[in-house]
Amino acid sequence: MSLWFMRHGQTNYNLQGLCNDDPGRDVHLSENGLKQAQQAADALRDRPFTHILVSQLPRTRQTAEIVNRHHRVPVRVCPELNDIRSGFDGQPVAAYFAAIAADPLHVRPPGGESRLEHHRRISRMLLDLQQQNVDNFLIVAHEETLRAAHVWFHRQAPQQLLEVDFRNCEVLEFSWP
Repeated sequence: MSLWFMRHGQTNYNLQGLCNDDPGRDVHLSENGLKQAQQAADALRDRPFTHILVSQLPRTRQTAEIVNRHHRVPVRVCPELNDIRSGFDGQPVAAYFAAIAADPLHVRPPGGESRLEHHRRISRMLLDLQQQNVDNFLIVAHEETLRAAHVWFHRQAPQQLLEVDFRNCEVLEFSWP
């Protein structure tokens, strides 16, 4: 039983180095992000997806729609997949990292959540999907979400969240433990 995770394509905010966790902001795929999504769609063309799950942030839906041209399967929005609530929406990513530098796993910025809290949110969602016997789903989400899934599926300590990075439109394939 397989489950695929994919990071969304590059966005206008990625290019500007800005945080975004508010679904209402105009954050969309850049020209390069559209190309990345199309390349991923072509690479995933023969995967047996039965559903696609996306976060509430439009960049995941935009990426999923490109991939779904080959599959034509239901796309479901899952708020649990939303990017980490940084407390720095619309502000520089560098400012966010500076704010959590003292303890990047546990610091919760005002109005945000810690990486550990985000990891727990994703872990709960994965346990729920596992209990539902979900199979052959593509999940289009965010880098922090891919980190959390990677750590969960590999049964690693949460500290490992700080050790892995994922490119835009990178795809991970997992099997249920």
